[in-house]
Amino acid sequence: MDTTLDDPLAGRVLDGRYRVDARIAAGGMATVYRALDTRLDRVLALKVMHPALAADAGFVDRFIREAKSVARLAHPNVVGVFDQGTDGPYTYLAMEYVSGCTLRDVLRERGALQPRAALDILEPVLAALGAAHRAGFVHRDMKPENVLIGDDGRVKVADFGLVRSVDSVTSTTGSVLGTVSYLAPEQIESGVSDTRADVYACGVVLYEMLTGSKPHTGGNPAQVIYQHLHEDVPPPSATVPGLPVVLDELVARATARNPELRPYDAASLLGLTLDARARLGNAELDAVPPQARAETHNATEDRTSVIPRAAEPPEPMNQTSRMLLPPTSPTQSQEQEQEEEARRRGSAPAPRPRRRGVFLLVAAVLLALGIGGGVWYINSGQFTKVPNLLGKTEAQAKSDLSSAGLGVKRVDRKFSETFDRGTVMDTDPGGGKRIRGNGAVVLTVSRGPEIVAVPNLKDRTLDEAKAELAKTGLEAGVVSQAFSQDVPQGSVISTDPAGGEKRAPDTAVSILVSKGRPVQVPSVTGASLDQARTALQDLGLKVETAEEQVNSPSAAGTVAAQSLAAGAQAAAGDTVTLTVSKGPRLVPVPNVTGQSADDARKALEALGFTVKVQKPFFSFGNTIDAQSVPGGQNAPEGSTIVIRIKGL
Repeated sequence: MDTTLDDPLAGRVLDGRYRVDARIAAGGMATVYRALDTRLDRVLALKVMHPALAADAGFVDRFIREAKSVARLAHPNVVGVFDQGTDGPYTYLAMEYVSGCTLRDVLRERGALQPRAALDILEPVLAALGAAHRAGFVHRDMKPENVLIGDDGRVKVADFGLVRSVDSVTSTTGSVLGTVSYLAPEQIESGVSDTRADVYACGVVLYEMLTGSKPHTGGNPAQVIYQHLHEDVPPPSATVPGLPVVLDELVARATARNPELRPYDAASLLGLTLDARARLGNAELDAVPPQARAETHNATEDRTSVIPRAAEPPEPMNQTSRMLLPPTSPTQSQEQEQEEEARRRGSAPAPRPRRRGVFLLVAAVLLALGIGGGVWYINSGQFTKVPNLLGKTEAQAKSDLSSAGLGVKRVDRKFSETFDRGTVMDTDPGGGKRIRGNGAVVLTVSRGPEIVAVPNLKDRTLDEAKAELAKTGLEAGVVSQAFSQDVPQGSVISTDPAGGEKRAPDTAVSILVSKGRPVQVPSVTGASLDQARTALQDLGLKVETAEEQVNSPSAAGTVAAQSLAAGAQAAAGDTVTLTVSKGPRLVPVPNVTGQSADDARKALEALGFTVKVQKPFFSFGNTIDAQSVPGGQNAPEGSTIVIRIKGL
């Protein structure tokens, strides 16, 4: 039944500009309407915070702050935020209106998707999250309900932390972390939510698209949480036989329980996803899983808009699971659940006890017991003042927080023209503000200017060059060496990009380092070891001697070989290794008398000897009758043996 007519905002114009036409969806924290911007004459989605939450100044401040942040995130796959304002008790966001359905609607109607369809949806989602991650934003609540598929086929991501759904887990400070089925283990254990928490949630969403079901299920959220902490996400092929192992690997990388083993952010996961698609054939991409249901009607039929979907009813939660979860926000209290249940049944909710009476009773008990310190604790003792951390390095800030008994919730990184790279430019809560004891602070660390100039590093030492690049916000890339006539050895000749060129922070800069003036290596083979060492050292070269000696034609104790050939170019300080000769190897000489001159020559040369043939002037024979080294004796390898042909 359409209850728009019963809604107090139906037909009303908020802020003198936005005419509320119809209610799209309602949840525990906000209601979404289709509205008309009367100034620009365009249809948009209006998300209005419930008046009860609007009374919480801290909640509203965060709502406005994050709305402004997301409004600066211009990406085709992110639901745009146009405006934010307040009209009496109503705090609202004016957002892009998308006609279509959510990924949750598609999964309900079709079950498991073909791998191609799953990747077609995942890739634009990762592109949107990648842009957000690189801009310093974390979604913290990725799930199929926040993936919108327009009638034109475009995929968009909604709800970048602006309003949390009711079936969410909260930290001890009341900040919502995300829906139970998609929470990363570190979100549950310590409340940490960085870019890798979004990567984990996307891995769960991919598993759900490939199999038609969530990887971890249970009768209550406590059981699901236990599985997130203690069990790996199973491979999708265990549910869908025949699914390529490439997709199993992709899900496993994204959902690793140890965040250090996951891709760092959505952009990194997008690269792995594109690589996985490239490794799959058309038959694998278009395989229909057994869990797929036949499409009965258009997924967007009878829907006017799904942007942005408000929270769905919470997952069932029994008393045990409540004990395992951190305290929830006031909108998730048992009183509200009882009231909503009473409304669904058509009866009035039971009257609530006045909170003032509860506080009076507590105060009376404290006074009766004489615990005067209780009042102090309630007003001041449970709070800690956040130290002023602006301008300090990230390490110093973390140390100061630890000394104050506070933790670090997460570290965001943003560009800044005023704060040096690596220093704290903002904290949440700010310095001097009070926070509950053992609470956590969000640090925003400067990445330096958004565009930086490459410094001129010529004639700097390599260590100085690397330090200067780091200070500027750039990274040292490949380091290569070359000879130079004018730049001292060890100093920078040039960089690529060159000094003065503009680049984005974290760009790698290649460095060319001087080897100094070239030195021409002389030939020291055959020289004594002392002579060779002196000649090389006089040129600025280092000399080492090989442990093993070798036989060579050179005399024993002289240089048989050198590691750098004669005439080669070397730099001062380069090492030349010398190999010492043991003298020639002695080889037994065969008896070749009586053989023909040709046979005798071949036999001796085969053993490494040099052969000289002597023939008498008037001799016409070819038989050897004498040799300079008698057969059976040893002669140095390579030495000359004279053989004589028999005369007349």
